[in-house]
Amino acid sequence: MQRKFVPSLLSFLFLSLILCTLVATIMATGEKPEVHIVYCEKPEGEEPEAYHLKTLTSVLGSEEAAKDAMLYSYKTAASGFSAKLTPAQVTQITDQPGVLQVVKSETYQLHSGGGGAGINRV
Repeated sequence: MQRKFVPSLLSFLFLSLILCTLVATIMATGEKPEVHIVYCEKPEGEEPEAYHLKTLTSVLGSEEAAKDAMLYSYKTAASGFSAKLTPAQVTQITDQPGVLQVVKSETYQLHSGGGGAGINRV
């Protein structure tokens, strides 16, 4: 019995589903999602990550899509999250209650002769 094959098959199917969702999003909108940082008001009486997920779900239509798009939830020094969003989704989420600012994440290359390490702008 090849029990090792089942997890590999399940992993392949899961990754295929994520890829299909991404392709469907690109084809439906004609726009490629890019990483954005969404700054939010600090939630009152609610866990920050749950609040961030609810905010993203209101734009993407389902909690599953929001979980797939969300990359990180910031909850210590600032309240917000990073997520893969299309330009249309950026416009929609900007209008959500509690959203203060949406900024495209950018990577800058250092010119100091180092190993080509980048710095992410947050």
